[in-house]
Amino acid sequence: MIRKTYSPSLLIVLLFSTHITLAQVFSYTSNEKGQNVHHRILLDESYFVETQFTTQPPQFIKTIGGFYQKKGTEFEVRLEFNSNFSQDSIKHIVIGNLNAWKKISDKMKPLQGKWLMAGRVIGNDEQRRDTTRSRKTMKILVDGYFQWIAFDTATFSFHGSGGGTYTAEKGIYIETLDYFSRDPNKVGISLEFEYAKKGLDWHHKGFSSKGDPLHEIWTFRTP
Repeated sequence: MIRKTYSPSLLIVLLFSTHITLAQVFSYTSNEKGQNVHHRILLDESYFVETQFTTQPPQFIKTIGGFYQKKGTEFEVRLEFNSNFSQDSIKHIVIGNLNAWKKISDKMKPLQGKWLMAGRVIGNDEQRRDTTRSRKTMKILVDGYFQWIAFDTATFSFHGSGGGTYTAEKGIYIETLDYFSRDPNKVGISLEFEYAKKGLDWHHKGFSSKGDPLHEIWTFRTP
């Protein structure tokens, strides 16, 4: 069982196992109103993301994420995004112990880490954006799983998210959607892109889920 205590700025959730270290992916299932809800957790050495979704039918429920610090046996997470912020106003969570999490990590793959949308290539010209601004689109890749999130750290507005599994090999990046907040009908599709690393940039070229051509530039986020 998970015990939760809510307040406008603090959510205490007992759901973190002491064996969790560095970059890993975990999952557990809860039953909400007769539906099995999947909880997927992407974790690296400094960042935590949890997303809830169903598969029958495919439905995105919520996502939260931010930087965490370990304090004793607990982890305090300062959220950067909360898709339910307009309903619960939660900006911080404290995570304790729960052994129900199941590790589902695959092997570490190329491109692992956190990436910020930094611009696009139009024709032969790069059009860059300021990655320090509060409105961000971030993609996190951990052990064969990915998630992108569009959010604003200043207003806590949420602008969409999608995620699933990915492969990256010999310049070809393929992602398969397990959930998508904007269109559940896209769940299950696989999208193939060309990728190239150029310094701290990741060039991502192909077609969007709508079929539109794209050439995005993502830059590695530190921390």
